[in-house]
Order: sequence, then structure tokens, then C-alpha cells
Amino acid sequence: MASRISELLNVLKKENIDGALITSTANFYYLSNYYTEPHERVIAVYVSHYMDPVMLLPAMEVQDARQCGWNYEIISYYDHENPWELLKLYLGKNNEIIHSIAIEKDHITLDRYEEIKKTFPNVEVFDAKELISNLRVIKTKSEYKLLKEAARLADFGVETAVNAIYDGITELELVARIEYELKKQGVTQMSFSTMALSGKKTASPHGSPSDKKVGAGDFVLFDLGVVYEGYCSDITRTVGLKTLTEKQKNIYHTVLQAEEAAISQSVIDTPVGKLDAVSREIITKAGYSDYFPHRIGHGLGIETHEYPSMHANNPLLIKPGMCFTIEPGIYVPEIGGVRIEDMIFTTNDGPEVLTSFPKELIIV
Repeated sequence: MASRISELLNVLKKENIDGALITSTANFYYLSNYYTEPHERVIAVYVSHYMDPVMLLPAMEVQDARQCGWNYEIISYYDHENPWELLKLYLGKNNEIIHSIAIEKDHITLDRYEEIKKTFPNVEVFDAKELISNLRVIKTKSEYKLLKEAARLADFGVETAVNAIYDGITELELVARIEYELKKQGVTQMSFSTMALSGKKTASPHGSPSDKKVGAGDFVLFDLGVVYEGYCSDITRTVGLKTLTEKQKNIYHTVLQAEEAAISQSVIDTPVGKLDAVSREIITKAGYSDYFPHRIGHGLGIETHEYPSMHANNPLLIKPGMCFTIEPGIYVPEIGGVRIEDMIFTTNDGPEVLTSFPKELIIV
């Protein structure tokens, strides 16, 4: 916790910014080790060069934050109080004069931005998003261990799903089976809404499970992840039920080839965009360029989708300690879709694939 705050302060010093007010759930957790869903309430960590960090928190959560290891000051407030005024009062008592501050512009609402400007009218505001994203993108050994365990549980979820398939089971029943078995493993939260799609519905990259029944000849696509001690996993596997056509098999093997090519390129100092390019080239040569409508992947950590965005024009160089997904897909409306997704952790010795459920074509 203290080292992360120190690293953020070093970045702020280089940018000649006095302090930062961090309000998003993920970055609040990153700096405080306390995870909470604030709903409409304000949570914040304020850090500056001139005083110890301070947390702004609803009064009912103070004890929980202390139990998670926050040993600095907490400004607590009740629902009838204005948290920004309390922060201003506290800073004034500590002779903290703010000339410049970084906030998360992609997270803060216009209403709260106006509250901050009203409370601190003469403060120059900068964007904290890139500053803190650059810190979070390189994972520590302890973060690696959490991501690896989250990946193991995701593998278990897919294994549960594949074993549960039979002709006539509904997509929602598959979702229920997955989440029930993961709850029995101690998982308290999925990292996003579990996806189980079948037949032509697999041609929608972000489709929603329904009471549709799985039938022979269907692709069945599972996309799921869990939160383990604050860190997320993400995996996708596509299988067939009873029989698949040669066209379906060709789509599957094209996606698999594209995924493996991108993984092989996930080495140090390779531009992120190259991973998308090599995967897309394979899919294009197979004649499916119009059916791969999304980027190759995304960063993964405290959030399921975080920095960096793994798109074709991203020049960011891969460095040791990054974690991201590789997930090419082909989605043909009248046939169905295939996506294969794995979690990748980068090392000096090459990419480590954290998710390990088999990728060879499975026909149940």
C-alpha cells in the first residue's frame, strides 16, 4: 500500500502536480487495499507531497477500512454531510494549500467535478488516468499469484460448464450450474456477467444467455471470470454438441491458429498492436475479415477490462509483468461464432498462459 502511494507521488512530482484525488473503486482499492462498492456515495484517497495520505469514506465503513490495513487518517462522513466540505476543512487544518491536483476524468461525474471546482476554485485540474494506469499495468509477484489463482478458478468454471452440457439444457441453466459450483469453491463474485450462448446466438460477441435450449450441431460458447481477492480472471472456450459441420470446424481451427499466433508474439518489446495484426492477418486470409469486429484483447487485473487496450494501432511495447487477454473470434450470423480467450502474463522468458483449459476442438 505505502509503496504504491509512494510510486504515485513520484509520478506526480515528475509531472509537477501537487496531489491526486482518487475516486474510482479500482484505483481506490489499488492504493488503500480496501475494496468497497460505494453506490451513490463518495469514496476517495487524497495523496500529496506535503502531508500523509487521507481517506474520505462513509462513516459506516471506517471499521472495515481499518481491518484492511489502512493506517492513515480517515475523514468519515454521514449521509447528511457534504464530504467535499469536510475534506476542505481537514486540508485547511493541516495547512494544505492545493495549486494543482490530478483526478480521474474518465470516472468523475460532471456533478462531482463541479463540486470539486466549487470547493477548490483556484486549483488547476489534471487527468490522473494515464498516470495511475502506467503504475497498475506492471504487476508485482503478489498480484501475479492472485491472477494465477483467479485463472485456475476460471478454468474450473469452464470445466464445469462443458461437463454440464446435454441436448436440451438451457443457456441460463448452464450459467446457474457454473456459478453454483464456483460458489462452492468459495468464489463470492464473478468478474462480469457469465456468458453461455448456443447455436446462432454465438455469432453475437456480447450476447445474453436466455432460456434457449442447446441442441445438436450447436456451437456452445462460454465466457466467464471470477474475482479472487480483488483480482479478475477472464476465459472463453467454444465447444460443439454432438456434431459440427466442416464449415464450423474450419472456423474453429482458424480462430485457434489466430490465437496461438498472437500468444507467440507476446514477447518483451513487441508493440501491442502487432498481436492484433498477426491474428487478424490469419483470419483475413481464411476469408473471415468481416467477421472479426473487435480488438485482440485487453489488460486484466483489478478490473476485467483495464489498460492497455490491445487494438491494432497501439504502439505500447510489452514489458515484463503485464497481464492481458488474447481473444480472437469469428462470428458468422447464419452459422454461429467461435471465440477462444486466454489470460497472458508476460515474462523475460516469454508469455505464460495462466488459463489452461484445453483448446483443441471438443465435441460433447
